[in-house]
Amino acid sequence: MRVLRLHDPYHRGQSAIAALFCSLGFQYATWAARIPDLKNGLALSAAEVGVLLMAAGVGAAASFPLVAWLMRRLGSRRLALLSQLCLALLLLALAAAPSYPVALLVMCVDGVLVGCLNVAMNAQGAALEARYGRTTMARLHAVFSAGSLLAALVASALHAVTSSVTAHFAVAVALLLALGAGARTGLLTEDPPERAAAGKRERRRRRVPSRITLWMCCAMAFGTVAEGAMNDWSALYLKDVAEASDGLAPLGIAVVSGAMLVARLFADRWRSRWGDRRVVLSGSALAGGALALALAGGGVLPALVGFACVGLGIAAVTPCVYAAAARAGSDALTLVAAMGTTGLLAGPPLIGFVANAASLAWGMAAVAASALVVAVCATRIRWEPAPAAAPAVPAPGGG
Repeated sequence: MRVLRLHDPYHRGQSAIAALFCSLGFQYATWAARIPDLKNGLALSAAEVGVLLMAAGVGAAASFPLVAWLMRRLGSRRLALLSQLCLALLLLALAAAPSYPVALLVMCVDGVLVGCLNVAMNAQGAALEARYGRTTMARLHAVFSAGSLLAALVASALHAVTSSVTAHFAVAVALLLALGAGARTGLLTEDPPERAAAGKRERRRRRVPSRITLWMCCAMAFGTVAEGAMNDWSALYLKDVAEASDGLAPLGIAVVSGAMLVARLFADRWRSRWGDRRVVLSGSALAGGALALALAGGGVLPALVGFACVGLGIAAVTPCVYAAAARAGSDALTLVAAMGTTGLLAGPPLIGFVANAASLAWGMAAVAASALVVAVCATRIRWEPAPAAAPAVPAPGGG
């Protein structure tokens, strides 16, 4: 039955695009899992590690002009396959980096390639929805999270066998090449003609982003600020403000990530039933309101409940905004994706600045405010009716 499903063009495309999302999550979590070893191998200070991590974000955020040009020249299919292959091989370059400046260069290139793959795979996902009239973007984003989880498990297993970063990355490259091979035959060969024509009309009309595109950029930036800040600051809030025990403090990240993963598995059905506008508006309002109430109430249990609501509410924001941006053309999608990367990059440090100036409670209040800003943006974006819900995503790269 499963084999028959994958002979269907829609399911084959869904599986191929899922392989791309899995690849990006897997590649990112693979090198992130070996940061301590890279730090020791290159004799880096904590500040230098911070700059190394920021180099990837800067590369991704600054890649907008290049990615927009490559999308027009290559199309989403070829750009996705090329960037996925280069990201896989870049792991070996990072493992072999002889010095800190070389590692910085590698990470900056990694960020550019992440920007390329991020735009191309979301364009493929949106094109699949448009072509077959089924929602699937939220589940594809859930596969990204699954790829990160898989990378963490692989890193843990290999670390028990060998401490060699090169050996670990070589295994990861082999797995990524297998995912790329699985994606090759199922990706859409061309972007939908109506979207390509819309992109040409848009470029003829203006080079300046439209007002709707700017609202989408705002929603994406503040949505990723909330998402990234919760992952980085939830455990510290539980420990320092809510006075949780050492054993309970890590549950903050687990609650947010788990709720987000579950929500993304069901969000496509919500989109089909209620539409993207209502899903984003109600979800972001739930995230901001629940977190604000949890901060006002204080305590460990209210905090965990608030964190779970943030994960549930914010989970569908990026899939829905990506789908809306893709319908507006490749330039809009590329700009919105760049703003998402900027939000992930700038969010955690901004919350840190607020915490340093006032308190961590006020920093988390800024996260709640960010979610509420997304709700305001949702009322200004032109949403199209969501297609019908898609079946579950097949195993990435499966055949």
